[in-house]
Amino acid sequence: MSRYALHSLAIATLAVCSAQGALAQSDALVAAAKAEGQLTVIALARSWCGYGPIIDAFKAKYGIKVNELNPDAGSGDEVEAIKANKDNKGPQAPDTIDVGLSFGPSAKAAGLIQPYKVSTWASIPDSAKDPEGFWYGDYYGVLSFQVNADLVTKVPQDWADLLKPEYKNAVALAGDPRASNQAIQGVYAAGLSGAAGDASKAAATGLKFFADLNKAGNFVPVIGKAASLAQGTTPIIISWDYNALADRDKLKGNPKVEVVVPKSGVVAGVYVQAISAYAPHPNAAKLWLEYLYSDEGQQGLLNGYCHPIRFNDLVAKNKFTKASLDKLPPAAAYAKAAFPTLDQQGAAKEVITKQWDAVVGATVK
Repeated sequence: MSRYALHSLAIATLAVCSAQGALAQSDALVAAAKAEGQLTVIALARSWCGYGPIIDAFKAKYGIKVNELNPDAGSGDEVEAIKANKDNKGPQAPDTIDVGLSFGPSAKAAGLIQPYKVSTWASIPDSAKDPEGFWYGDYYGVLSFQVNADLVTKVPQDWADLLKPEYKNAVALAGDPRASNQAIQGVYAAGLSGAAGDASKAAATGLKFFADLNKAGNFVPVIGKAASLAQGTTPIIISWDYNALADRDKLKGNPKVEVVVPKSGVVAGVYVQAISAYAPHPNAAKLWLEYLYSDEGQQGLLNGYCHPIRFNDLVAKNKFTKASLDKLPPAAAYAKAAFPTLDQQGAAKEVITKQWDAVVGATVK
């Protein structure tokens, strides 16, 4: 059977089986995805959220090649990659994106993504998904301080601590706040702390905080990574807790790493999945999402210290391993976490990305 015929058969089977449940749909989808033979993902660092083992498990399970583009890209870079490759069916065109919550609606409005509802759709909270299935949350974490405790003897416990003279040339963001959702949310979290929880003032207050941090000589305009943390170039990095915890494991005590959830300005960030409207391998993309939102895929995210979007559903069903649950920080550290709404995130992103240069004046590279 030709590739075209197999593709057509799989699509027809999908239509017939759509009401018969996940197993029938999965069988047809696997056939269509294997006919395409490849999946292209972008911005999935293998240390991020346990994506390395997840990608390897997906390849082993389905025998589909995974092309991993630009693992250190930010959410804005992912969206730009779709725009830049609209007419390109080659290896630089991403099939799926993994972006901060506010980037989902904007990508939908721009016609850059296509709808698809996974078979576990009903167990994804309504607050974390587009009702038409254009995008939906996959996992979340909170902003934390990742600290090289061999160099920083007094570990900061809250945002205001970072302004102290003892942290000169020490504090970095884990991305460029003009493009990276992780960095944008770091600025927002600092501002939420300084604005005593007032979301309407968080973006402006966060920019002022980083301007003060920069003037004090405490801010390092370098994208913080595990290597720069270990080398001492960026001994304090503001990053998602799951990235910080994964780096702690990777560095294996050399240096000693402490991960602190700040006392105030605890911001939880939801990341969402979406399929490019121009995906060269749309069925492989759908199968990838089916895998990510399956019990197995969600366990993989938890293994990488992320809180999977189906967390409450799977905890209630006792589906997660005890070992993975025990590795998470104490629940009390997350008790004050704020989940910014889409409107709040969108407004903050607009202010932070456009005013960073003028207000802070530090080019992060």
